[in-house]
Amino acid sequence: MSAPLMPDSTSLRPAFPPYLEALNEEQRAAVFHSGRSLLILAGAGSGKTRVITTKIAYLIREQGVAPHTILAVTFTNKAAREMADRARLIDGRAGFAMLRTFHSFGAWFLRQHGSLAGLDSGFIIYDDDDTASLLGAVMEGSSRGEVREAAHHIARAKDYFLSPDDPELTLIDHRSEFRRIYRNYEERLAKTGNVDFGDLIKKPVEILRNNPVMAERFRERFRVIMVDEYQDANVAQFELLKEMRGEDTYVCVVGDDDQSIYRFRGAEVRNILEFPERFADTDIIRLERNYRSLAPILSVAASVVDHNEGRMGKTLSAVRGTGKKPVLAFLPNQDEEVIFCAELIEEARAKHKAAYADWAILYRTNAQSLGFETEFLRRHIPYRVVGSLKFYEREEIKDALALLALLVNLRDEVAFCRVVNKPARGIGAVTVKRVVNMALAEALDFRTAAERLTPKVSAKARLGFEAFFHALEQGRATLLASGGTRGAALAEEAGVDEADKPTKVPRKRHGTQGSLKSARKKEDLIADQGLSVCVVTLLMESGIVEYHLNHDEIAGNQRVHNLQELANAASLYPGTEAGLLDFLEHIELDRSLEDTDVNDPNKVTLITLHNTKGLEFRRVIMTGVEQGIFPRDDKRNEELEEERRLFYVGATRAMDQLYLSTCAMRRMYGNTMPMFPSVFLHEIDREYLRIVGDPPYVFSEKEREYYDGYSY
Repeated sequence: MSAPLMPDSTSLRPAFPPYLEALNEEQRAAVFHSGRSLLILAGAGSGKTRVITTKIAYLIREQGVAPHTILAVTFTNKAAREMADRARLIDGRAGFAMLRTFHSFGAWFLRQHGSLAGLDSGFIIYDDDDTASLLGAVMEGSSRGEVREAAHHIARAKDYFLSPDDPELTLIDHRSEFRRIYRNYEERLAKTGNVDFGDLIKKPVEILRNNPVMAERFRERFRVIMVDEYQDANVAQFELLKEMRGEDTYVCVVGDDDQSIYRFRGAEVRNILEFPERFADTDIIRLERNYRSLAPILSVAASVVDHNEGRMGKTLSAVRGTGKKPVLAFLPNQDEEVIFCAELIEEARAKHKAAYADWAILYRTNAQSLGFETEFLRRHIPYRVVGSLKFYEREEIKDALALLALLVNLRDEVAFCRVVNKPARGIGAVTVKRVVNMALAEALDFRTAAERLTPKVSAKARLGFEAFFHALEQGRATLLASGGTRGAALAEEAGVDEADKPTKVPRKRHGTQGSLKSARKKEDLIADQGLSVCVVTLLMESGIVEYHLNHDEIAGNQRVHNLQELANAASLYPGTEAGLLDFLEHIELDRSLEDTDVNDPNKVTLITLHNTKGLEFRRVIMTGVEQGIFPRDDKRNEELEEERRLFYVGATRAMDQLYLSTCAMRRMYGNTMPMFPSVFLHEIDREYLRIVGDPPYVFSEKEREYYDGYSY
């Protein structure tokens, strides 16, 4: 007999099934963990989805846990489907576990047990529009904007698990009447027998607290509870998790405190930071091996987020090794920024180093997409806008262009019908149709047709037409008077002293939030350059700005920011009728160049930083890294820390190469204004960066290098 072979080093390792063999040591530790509570602190690109799906299958396959006793929740339907599909690939029985979003779980719970809160199982879930309609009946006589604001605050109150009588409600809305509005809304909603989205989390918590016997049966049903993306949980969701946990319940949450970026939706980073304190006997396992980004990218991302005080801390290591340093480009202005990005993309493609689809352009707000869209269309660079419509397809931009079109052609039927009663001026659809028919039949412009019909329409419609055509007159008056600069008459009308023009837009208004919240006054959007005077005046006089601000706070502000970006683009054209025609012509030519091949995946991605969560790209350009834009000037303390986390998320989307761009000048509110590098750029160790362009004095002279000579 031959002598037995000596085992090699690998054979000494315990044998794992193939689905476990693929995991690293920390990932396996998380899968094997048992006890009462586990926090998996999963850094960017560390394979957290694989861990949580593998753990579900492992519990069923190796530990004999009954599938129906497992509840796993996450935040999007897509994530829930992916979790279920990947778990089933390992063990088909995982399909019998309950894998849902928080809200779909809440709906399921209320269908089963809602009677304990006076609900019939056939209740309807009210969306934002339904909520606003019901609240409008409660707040009779209030404006649409006031109703939308109250609806937004009620939603936030429910996210924070606050009732109308809760003392902390003043943190949401300090007005004394808000308590009454909230209480009356809840009473009215209860009478309908329906619920809103906030109730899908809030009411199950209340039922569990008020019915101990039923709650205990429920806890016996779900012996394992897992939460993915726990850093995105709000206070009400934390309260639900706390109520669902019994003495023998195993709770496992997966998340990354450094990727908590949705505070505006109610997400509370304290949930993950304080999890070990709130859930006794919690173990923490850190997943710190990053499988996505090269080491220099992680160094830049970490150097910014490390400045946050509110974090648990982790140090990512790059499994893929090292690579080129991220590039920090100092550029003269936003036009050069756009050109810089386009030339990076074109040269890399020409050298066969990167396809269009390898690139992503990241920006802080949707409005920043305009310059990139315009340049890419002219260069025939295919692109896709993720998370929003292309710039000229957005509702508010179409409204603005319709108003501008009517300044040069009062026979434009499409434009007239779109905006004559927007915002509502008491002009009904039948009246509009009569005006259009008369104009077409007698070859009249719409103003003349409306005037001839005046005796035959209601007094309300008459006033509505007067207001609409007056707004058009105001816009046209700026064209005739300004000739490209803001005249004294317009300044007087806006309540602005001519001597104050250079300082009318102070530094504090560079931030998006500050400018948009105050945009109800014309002088807050007025521009000193060219055609933007006309654009801003028309938008304000027509009521379009007010109309879009009257959406919820987030959407309304974003829409007005988009309108401001349109005005910024108009500032490059003379404030004359010829300038207006040229502006509209260029827009139409740009739109005619749009790529219509929706099936071609080889496109550059244009995307806001918030929408990049969960995505990855070979090459990322993070643009507009300037104080006042990213971060905004109104960000302090916890909000500034969230902006750092947003930077971290954006940077860690890059796999192979990261670029950061910052401009010395930028068009803001129609003016070309000096900008300063973001505080985040000062927080990055210079050794981690390759600096190109012409940096300010505060950056070391020896690191200067003009990007023209940079090898792509």
